[in-house]
Amino acid sequence: MLLAVRAYRRRRDGHGDRHAAAQRNLFNRMIGRLYHCLQKHTLFDESTAFLTELAVAA
Repeated sequence: MLLAVRAYRRRRDGHGDRHAAAQRNLFNRMIGRLYHCLQKHTLFDESTAFLTELAVAA
């Protein structure tokens, strides 16, 4: 997951976000993914949660 998170942060930094804004955006995204898992009673899967970020990192 670390590669996906780094790629996501680089993209946010590229959009001009400051450190705090990029962190807040990342945490909001993670909470949204975890909330979805709780609602659907599924396990967290990095490959589906950060699908586009993993493709960019590769």
